[in-house]
Amino acid sequence: MPTVIEPKLIAGNSNQPLAKAIARRMSLYRGMSVGLVDARVERFNDQEIFVEVFENVRGEDMFILQSTSNPANDNLMELLIMADALRRSSAARITAVIPYFGYARQDRRTKARTPITAKLVANMVAESGIERVLTMDLHAAQIQGFFDMPVDNLYASPIFAIDILNQFAGALSDVMVVSPDVGGVARARELAKRINAPLAIVDKRREKPGEIAEMTVIGDVTGKKCIIVDDICDTAGTLCKAAEVLMEHGATEVHAYISHGVMSGPAVDRVTNSVMKSLVLTDTIQPTEPVANAANIRVLPTAPLFAQSILNIWNGTSVSSLFETETLGPIYEGIL
Repeated sequence: MPTVIEPKLIAGNSNQPLAKAIARRMSLYRGMSVGLVDARVERFNDQEIFVEVFENVRGEDMFILQSTSNPANDNLMELLIMADALRRSSAARITAVIPYFGYARQDRRTKARTPITAKLVANMVAESGIERVLTMDLHAAQIQGFFDMPVDNLYASPIFAIDILNQFAGALSDVMVVSPDVGGVARARELAKRINAPLAIVDKRREKPGEIAEMTVIGDVTGKKCIIVDDICDTAGTLCKAAEVLMEHGATEVHAYISHGVMSGPAVDRVTNSVMKSLVLTDTIQPTEPVANAANIRVLPTAPLFAQSILNIWNGTSVSSLFETETLGPIYEGIL
């Protein structure tokens, strides 16, 4: 009889709690123990990265769990070196599970003599021996086309929709979804359709990077519980300013749902002291201690979604079926 190849998980150092949670979820779904492959990912004294895999992976279907978040360069190199180690160990297939894909904000040339770093990283991923990528909420949809391999881009909006329907039960008629800029309208519209809510836009104009000159609200938010939806929260300056503008225009509450909580610099202090009632993040980036302890920040788990996606890829079944609330709802039953 042919040997059934089992999915095997290996994790870098970027988000060990999420990696272990994915393994636990896969164990639950399969009714058998699924653990992380025993390996060490360490550094020499000069900070060069060294990887050693202690288990046989010949002919195995390998999934590397690694976000390329801060420190982005270290975590990216860990991913590439782990892939090279697995390729040289004769793994049958290598899939990179990258919950947060770093360098995605550099997806086009915005001015002369600037790089398209997202494409450079895509080339590096391909050269390392990775054959498939699974990620969540790429900053720009066209980044999928930078890869000459299959890319499954999951969405946080179905998870957000389930949480919103629970958190705002009985008050959904007062909810309005807000895009913090014109570029994020498609993402906000998708969530608005899922919860059957109206849509507004905050139009921002920058004098230079990091500084916002003016914000204008497009749409009537008077008396509404506004939900700002975006893919990345870095320093939270734009987010907190947008919340202030919405309150000035008559909103009764402002909440934010963000896919990737980069939360660098003064972000946590800004959110804590802002008019926002709550900020909801996913755990694609491991929450820091200040984020975990902040009174108005909540973190939603993505492990159930990633675990089922990995199993679907392994089985050769549809990943896009998980975009539907009807499919995802049972997976998150009792969690949100």
